[in-house]
Amino acid sequence: MKKDIHPEYAPVVFRDISANFAILTKSTISSESTVEWEDGNTYPVVDVDISSESHPFYTGKQKIMDTAGRVEKFRQRYAKAGDKA
Repeated sequence: MKKDIHPEYAPVVFRDISANFAILTKSTISSESTVEWEDGNTYPVVDVDISSESHPFYTGKQKIMDTAGRVEKFRQRYAKAGDKA
């Protein structure tokens, strides 16, 4: 590898705020905020919106959206435009 062109690869904590879940792994991402981990060391922390603990694919819990209301609104809105044609 060429020297001085690659980012630093160091331990980082990724924390999912919505699921109260955190994982320590290595990454090239950097962060100003830090957190004390279970081993007593301090690591940079990156807050994420979604992880395997909160993603519907992994949890099996999906939100069902009311698409029928949206479709009906669309049809009502553009039915008037179809009448003019």
